[in-house]
Amino acid sequence: MNFHNDATIHVSHVSLNVTNLDRSLSFYEKVIGLHTLNRQDNVAQLSANGKTPLLDLYQPTDAQPKEPRTTGLYHFALLLPTRKDLAHIVQHFQRIGLPIASSDHLVSEAIYFNDPDGNGIEIYADRDAKDWTWNDGLVHMTVDPLDFDDLLEDVEASTWSAVPSNTVMGHLHLHVANLLETETFYTEGLGLDVVSRFSNQALFISDNGYHHHLGLNVWNGVGAKPPSSHSTGLRFYTLTLPNEQARQDMITRLQRLQVTVSDDFMIADPSNNQFLLHVPS
Repeated sequence: MNFHNDATIHVSHVSLNVTNLDRSLSFYEKVIGLHTLNRQDNVAQLSANGKTPLLDLYQPTDAQPKEPRTTGLYHFALLLPTRKDLAHIVQHFQRIGLPIASSDHLVSEAIYFNDPDGNGIEIYADRDAKDWTWNDGLVHMTVDPLDFDDLLEDVEASTWSAVPSNTVMGHLHLHVANLLETETFYTEGLGLDVVSRFSNQALFISDNGYHHHLGLNVWNGVGAKPPSSHSTGLRFYTLTLPNEQARQDMITRLQRLQVTVSDDFMIADPSNNQFLLHVPS
């Protein structure tokens, strides 16, 4: 089942602040294999298929290093089409000596690393949705060790040149200041469903029965402050909706929560994580 199509509310695009655009472009092109769509002055767009932007990199004036203990980006996650694609990029990272962490979440297998500015990145492949375990509306996820021997077994060595063209933005995981307030915003305001909880530290939400389109945690501390606009990290993300009626319904719910929606459909969650409501044309 496709959980990242126009019928499902999903994160489709992420914009990041970086301190050195040239350095960041080199990393995302050569290490991950994204393609630069265009570059103008201090901003560049990156894509997997050469047409659809997945990631923007923006170098602010007086760019600052990542601020600790703030809200904002924990990681963004690129979803690869197949498990074999994950095995191939693991081989690539092994060859170039990129340090990675990893985890088996049962619903998916994932690797983790940072870009040159410390922006967190996950690259993962989903297991078949029919094999996910649900109980009372919650999906069972773990943080078990990833079995690299099994992942790489019977996978021929290959030369990595680029992510597959049908790679998508799988999900986004954010630091927030207050989990209960955040849950109300994303469920009552955006109409998304809580699908997993990690004690009182994190929750995972989605649309249409996915294991999560957004992760939200207070691991940087309850009451954490937003970073400055010049800091490395999340600039904004794009939430794609099925149609204009879905957007208007969402705006109505948000206004009931006294949330401000700008004329260009830009919104801030209670932790000042900015996002854009997008309807495909």
